[in-house]
Amino acid sequence: MKLYLDNCCFNRPFDDQSIVRNRLETEAKMHVQNQIQKGVHELVWSYILEYENSENPHHDRQTSTLKWKSIAVTHCTQTQAIVAKARELESKGIRSKDALHISCALKSEADYLLTTDDKMLSKTIEGIRLINPIDFVREEAKYDD
Repeated sequence: MKLYLDNCCFNRPFDDQSIVRNRLETEAKMHVQNQIQKGVHELVWSYILEYENSENPHHDRQTSTLKWKSIAVTHCTQTQAIVAKARELESKGIRSKDALHISCALKSEADYLLTTDDKMLSKTIEGIRLINPIDFVREEAKYDD
């Protein structure tokens, strides 16, 4: 499967791990990344992910996320079609950066977009499943049985 992880998903390990939700999402995200490294899933990288990461004031977080660029199988660059789709998504109440992430994931034919952003998770987008890393691992486990 092709997976797109957004910036908040990549950064979950840096959030307060004394909060149970953060710790569980971190464990699930780390499992997903391990599966990507093993070649079980393919990672999608995008220009908006790289841009948003470059805006992170914490160098350690930037470095941690950027290393995944070289592991990604698909690299999505900005096109007029991606921007147009993002504008369409924005008109449905999706924030601009989130719309660009979703548009890139769609263009790259990702099967899932993993995020820890509740507002983004509340949206239903035709062509891709927006999912929390915990729920993704739970679904993935169903197929292992």
